[in-house]
Amino acid sequence: MQALTLPAAQGWRWLTDGFRIFRKGHVMLTFLVVSYWLLMALVNMLPVIGSVVTTLCIPAFSVSLMNVCRNIERSLPVTPQLLFSGFRSNQRALLVLGAVYLAATAAILVVSALADGGALMAMMLLGTKPADDVLASGDILFAAQIALLLLCPLVMAYWYAPVLAGWHSLPPAKALFFSFVACARNWRAFLVYSLALVVAAVVLPALLLGALGTLLQLGAQLVAAGMTVLVLLVVAPTVFASFYVSYRDVFVSAGDSDA
Repeated sequence: MQALTLPAAQGWRWLTDGFRIFRKGHVMLTFLVVSYWLLMALVNMLPVIGSVVTTLCIPAFSVSLMNVCRNIERSLPVTPQLLFSGFRSNQRALLVLGAVYLAATAAILVVSALADGGALMAMMLLGTKPADDVLASGDILFAAQIALLLLCPLVMAYWYAPVLAGWHSLPPAKALFFSFVACARNWRAFLVYSLALVVAAVVLPALLLGALGTLLQLGAQLVAAGMTVLVLLVVAPTVFASFYVSYRDVFVSAGDSDA
């Protein structure tokens, strides 16, 4: 598996091409993305086991949504059943990837607990609000910085791993390795992509809805609700489509097979 090294500007094109895929199949893509979120939220309501099950299933659902985006781009049929199509490809490897991500995330939270006595870990895992003295001391902020620093290589290893396992039948270790290498080689494109996401998902919606709220004299709650709807129905499906575009550009070239 050879990962191409792309110019920094490609990061912006991942998002714009993702929007083109969204426009081409916006109804089904939005429906399936929202359905995925609702399903995961329902399962996550189960005490303890819910978060474990959802994390284990994320790689398979990632492959499913990649299948959806690929079908839209190729003008192939897109049906609700595609939401579960990822569970039919290299299922064992995808479950292992989910387990690795769960274990690695838990280990990172344990390390962060050394900085704040476990306040961040309790908040993330149990929803427990940190004590006022912990917030005032800044320890939880330091713990969050440690967690983010350690999450970076984990996200790099995990970014393409599900689709490499699902579409190319790579074992978990190789999928994680190739994903990490691909992200490291394209760090400039990912930096631009990250900045583009902030602009598209936060800055532009806030400016647009803020301006509309001022002109139409809407309340802050209505503006917030409008921003939430915009993110759910447009930005989120576009971002999922951009994941597929980035994979397509980095790994797929003439003669490759991603069936």
